[in-house]
Amino acid sequence: MDSAMKKVLVTGSAGFIGSHLSRKLLDNNIAVVGLDNLNPYYDPELKKARLANLTVYDAYTHVNLELSDRNSMADLFAAHGFDAVVNLAAQAGVRYSLENPHSYVDTNIVGFVNLLEGCRHSGVKHFVFASSSSVYGANTRMPFSVHHNVDHPVSLYAASKKSNELMAHTYAHLFRLPVTGLRFFTVYGPWGRPDMALFLFTKAILEDRPIDVFNHGKMVRDFTYIDDIVEGVYRVIHRVPEPDTTWDSNDPDPSTGNCPYKIYNIGNNNKVDLMRYIEVLEECLGKKAVKNFLPMQLGDVPATYANVDDLVRDVGFKPDTPIEEGIKRFVEWYKDYYRVKD
Repeated sequence: MDSAMKKVLVTGSAGFIGSHLSRKLLDNNIAVVGLDNLNPYYDPELKKARLANLTVYDAYTHVNLELSDRNSMADLFAAHGFDAVVNLAAQAGVRYSLENPHSYVDTNIVGFVNLLEGCRHSGVKHFVFASSSSVYGANTRMPFSVHHNVDHPVSLYAASKKSNELMAHTYAHLFRLPVTGLRFFTVYGPWGRPDMALFLFTKAILEDRPIDVFNHGKMVRDFTYIDDIVEGVYRVIHRVPEPDTTWDSNDPDPSTGNCPYKIYNIGNNNKVDLMRYIEVLEECLGKKAVKNFLPMQLGDVPATYANVDDLVRDVGFKPDTPIEEGIKRFVEWYKDYYRVKD
C-alpha cells in the first residue's frame, strides 16, 4: 500500500458512492476535497444530507463546481496538491441517457478531460475513475472479464464510460499518468440513489403502489453492496499501476497496457435473479409487492456478472456481502431516514 496518499480529490462527493468513499478516507486520516455541483438529477436534499455527514470532519473541504468548467477546474488543481484523484461524478443512469444525451457529454466527456488535464499538470500520483459494467453492452459471455473486448455499448451512458477508459489510457501512454478504471456492478445500499431499482421498489411497496419489473422479471444482476465497493476502491487508490511488462501488442489485453494503466471489475461475483432480489426485499419489508411486468427497456441488458479475479489477485479483496444482509441494511436506513413507521 502507498501510505503517501495524504490528500485526495473525490468528485461526486455528495453522491451515493462518493459520500461513502469520502467517509472511509476521512476515517483513515486522509484529507478529502469533495467536489459536487448538487445537481437536481435527483433530490438535492438527499445529497445535502450525505454532505452533512462529511462536513463534521475538519479534514473535509467542499467545492461546488461543474466538472465541465475548464478554468475553474484548472484553478482547483493549482490551489491543491492532490496525491490522488477519484472521479465518481458522472451523469448516471442508462435510461436517462435516452432523454438527455448532452448532459452525458458535458459531464462524462468534457469534465473527464478537465480532470485528466488537471492530473497531468499537477503531478497527481494516481487517477482512479468509475467506469461501469454497462461497458460490456452486447457481450453475453459470462462472467464478464476485464480481458474481454468491450466495443459494443448499447447506451450513450455506456459509450461515455468506455470513452473514459480510452482517454485515460491515452494519458497513461503519453504522459505516464497512472490511471485505474473501475467497472462497478449494480451498487446498492444505504444512502443509495433514488433512481435505482431498490430505492424505487422500496418506496412503491411502502406506498402500496405497483413496481415496474422490466423484461418480465427475466433479469440477472451482480448486485454489489456499497461497503464492498468502497473497500475495493480504497485499496485500489493505494495500488498505483505500473506498465505491464508482459503486455503483447500482437495480442493486446484490454485491461492493461505498456503504460501505467489498469481496469478492474468490482462486483459481487454472484449473479442473482431480479425476482429473488424482489422476494428478499418483500421479506425485509414484511409486505408483498404488486408487480407490473413490462418489456425490456431500450439500452438495458438482461444480465450482468463480474469476474473479479484481477481485483482479488492485486488488492486481496473480494466483495461478498449477500443480498439478504445488504437489502436488510438498506431497508433499515430507508425507514430511519424517511421516518417510516412500522
